Formats: sequence, structure tokens, C-alpha cells
Amino acid sequence: MTESNSRLVVFTAQSKQYFYCRDAVCEYVLKQGMVPLNPFRVFEYFLGDRVQRDSVRSGNNELIKVSAELWVFGQTIADGVLAEILLARAIQKPVRFFNIDASAEKIHPIDPATVEFERPVYARNRGKKVRELRAMVLGRMPGEPEQTGLFDGADDE
Repeated sequence: MTESNSRLVVFTAQSKQYFYCRDAVCEYVLKQGMVPLNPFRVFEYFLGDRVQRDSVRSGNNELIKVSAELWVFGQTIADGVLAEILLARAIQKPVRFFNIDASAEKIHPIDPATVEFERPVYARNRGKKVRELRAMVLGRMPGEPEQTGLFDGADDE
């Protein structure tokens, strides 16, 4: 494969609740012309608890760093996925959001402003409200205004 034919590698984040969708997620990414780095394909399901889960999470973080983008699958965000989103935002990786399904044909982009959160997310984030958590997901600080126009937030030339 020549340099001009290279494809972007994307890290695919999803809740363990949707472990069974990992093949459809990879299929979807490949059909979009990208190469998926799916943690449930790389480390299966936390390597069957053969190693500390934090070791797997650390490995995931390194994979996010070498990926071009982070693609989040699922309308409901788990605490580990939230951590991956925050890491990607901190290192300025593009983050995209999709629904999740066991069929790649049923997967499509979603508005990140509509995501929900699993119960443990609230416990680990000291009672933050949905609005505040969504602002974190969107890469904004709570209270920061939403971008409404096509060119809002763009650098002036």
C-alpha cells in the first residue's frame, strides 16, 4: 500500500454492555474506509480478567494516542468511554458519535448532545448533572455557549 492509499486508524469506544456489537462496529468502520482499533478485539473482554483492568485501560489510552480519531458507539456513555472521550479531547483528537447495533447497516452518526450516561458515570463524577456531563463530552466547559452557526468558533482569516 502506498502512502497515498493509507487509511486513517480510529479507536472505537463502546460500553461493555454492547460487547456483542464489536464485529458490527468494526465492519461499519471498515466500510467507512477507516481501520478500526476496537478494544474488545484487541484485548477481548478485559483479557478475561487475566490482568488488572487498569492495565487494559492504560493500553486503550495508548491506542487512542496513536489513532487519528476516536469514534464513540452507543447512545449511552459508560464511565470508561467518558474517560476515553476526555483523553481524546485533551490531546485534540477528533471525536465522532454513532448509535450502536449488532448490524453494521443500522449504525449511523448521532448528535453528541443527545447522549445519555450509565449510572456509574454520575457516581464517579461527583453528582454532575446531565448538562455538565454533555458539555464535557462536547469538549466545552459547563456554562460555555454552544456553537450555533457553521463558522462559530472558527479562526478568522
